[in-house]
Amino acid sequence: MAKRWQERYETFDRAFNQLKAAVEKPEYSELERAGLIQVFEYTFELAWKPMRDYCLENGYDELNSPRAAIQKGVLAELVSEADGYEWLDALKQRNLLAHTYDEATSLTAETLIKQRYFPITERLWIRFQTIA
Repeated sequence: MAKRWQERYETFDRAFNQLKAAVEKPEYSELERAGLIQVFEYTFELAWKPMRDYCLENGYDELNSPRAAIQKGVLAELVSEADGYEWLDALKQRNLLAHTYDEATSLTAETLIKQRYFPITERLWIRFQTIA
């Protein structure tokens, strides 16, 4: 029987592949950029949950938020310390994007997603593959 984090990883895997396809697109219309941001937002949500469940199964507690899951994910060596800081920044940006939308914000988000957040998401995805 699969562990809870492995079940959540399967959902994260599907979202990650959608994000990967979106990131590989060289240019975006305004609507496509909005789609990229939306895919990032739900991929982020689906990434921290298996991180939390893995940490819970490995003896960590007090994991009631994405921030706590990311911090414990560093301790559990799911993500590097440097990536942990990037994940916390991605959390902050995801929260801002949920409440703000204008063209300048969406252009900044596109750059951040492609240059900083996709790489850390990919490294987490690879890490889960190695321990699954």
